Amino acid sequence: EPRRKGHGRRERRTATRMPREIITIQAGQCGNQIGMEFWKQLCLEHGLSPDGMLTEEASAHAGGVGDRKDVFFYQADDEHYIPRAVVLDLDPHVINAIKNGAYSSFYNHENIMMPNADGAGNIWARGYSTAESVHEEIFDTIDREADNSDSLEGFVLTHSIAGGTGSGMGSYLLERLNDRYPKKLLQTYSVFPNQVESSDVVVQPYNSILTLKRLALNADCVIVIDNAALNRIASEHLLIPEPSFAQTNSLVSTVMAASTTTLRYPGYMNNDMIGLFASLIPTPRCHFLMTSYTPLSIDTKAPTSVCKTTVLSVMRRLLQPKNIMVSCPTRKQGCYISILNVIQGDVDPTQVHNSLQRIRERKLANFIPWGPASIQVALSRKSPYVKTAHRVSGLMMANHTAIASLFGKCLEHFDQLWNRKGSCPPFIEQYKKEPMFEQSLDEFENAREVVQQLVAEYRAAERPDYVTFRL
Repeated sequence: EPRRKGHGRRERRTATRMPREIITIQAGQCGNQIGMEFWKQLCLEHGLSPDGMLTEEASAHAGGVGDRKDVFFYQADDEHYIPRAVVLDLDPHVINAIKNGAYSSFYNHENIMMPNADGAGNIWARGYSTAESVHEEIFDTIDREADNSDSLEGFVLTHSIAGGTGSGMGSYLLERLNDRYPKKLLQTYSVFPNQVESSDVVVQPYNSILTLKRLALNADCVIVIDNAALNRIASEHLLIPEPSFAQTNSLVSTVMAASTTTLRYPGYMNNDMIGLFASLIPTPRCHFLMTSYTPLSIDTKAPTSVCKTTVLSVMRRLLQPKNIMVSCPTRKQGCYISILNVIQGDVDPTQVHNSLQRIRERKLANFIPWGPASIQVALSRKSPYVKTAHRVSGLMMANHTAIASLFGKCLEHFDQLWNRKGSCPPFIEQYKKEPMFEQSLDEFENAREVVQQLVAEYRAAERPDYVTFRL
């Protein structure tokens, strides 16, 4: 009996040291573009060159710097680091940019897949059916990456909900990953279209509703990235009149890197995905998170609007609606379900305690009536390889009921297109060419109902009787 106990202790010690690996899946043009920026940022933060080798500065740290590269990377036989990434697209443009770019030798080219060079034509159904037709090839690659992990924790999908590949292929992957790996966490970084301006993709409302259904039913956590909010932040906050995709993608990569920093530079808490999201998502359906980050900068320029950073100033700015990367009225509507602030830099825990107390006294955040009004704070170490002009920086990940207004806009745009006068909804013929829609268009109505229920769930979460909502 004593021997068995001793063996158990050794197992637990090993488990705390063992990295919980995460496989990143990039789908479609948008998913691959933000994925590429994410890997560039991770290379900077872990002292890796574009070919995956340690830089001279990183090599000089013989004992290491306490980072866990193994969460997102593994080492090849020549000791260069390879990302645990699967790259998927139906358009050769972005794939060729990866294969021929500065980071060409960084990726495992076996994991770069282009099942159909004709593209999805911005049609969700085509992206979905193409993924279905080559699912064995895709999942051979994903299974190989999973088998290459000692203790796989989950998957991260980067994609857009509005186009054809990221939405359609992304939806198929979410369904199959849920079936194939039911005990693994499924997190996404989902880019929502700019719903303020008109889009070149006329069927965007169809694609968005169909993808939102899968995000609601199959993902464990969705970090919402709103293009309208990114453009507003870039133009108003960073004073860039017409921000390019590269510049807004840079903002996204900053958020992605900051949201994973406690996994890669671990401390005592929030050092795995389950620990990170457990407090943020108290109920399964309400798993859509918004983010804010301060101080922001692009192209390594010094921040434009922050002269002095303290824990309190950073935490106050994170709560300001103008800094939140989703176009939602967080002060005028709804309430916070939960907040997690990841604070990096030269920070004393006493400052955190005092800042939280000040925020409570000033009532800067309005919380749900049926649960604790708490802001969780994770203190994270900064990468020694990235020099910044500011002393303290912060990321907020928040679950707020006002995000329902974003889904409401998706429903509104869908209804406007679906209910146009005519014998059948416009632009629907392209969908009817694919197997899922050959016999019936019921899937659209079903998806709309799921999104409507999601809106109702978030609205119910604002009321004291929410705990009895589904009884």
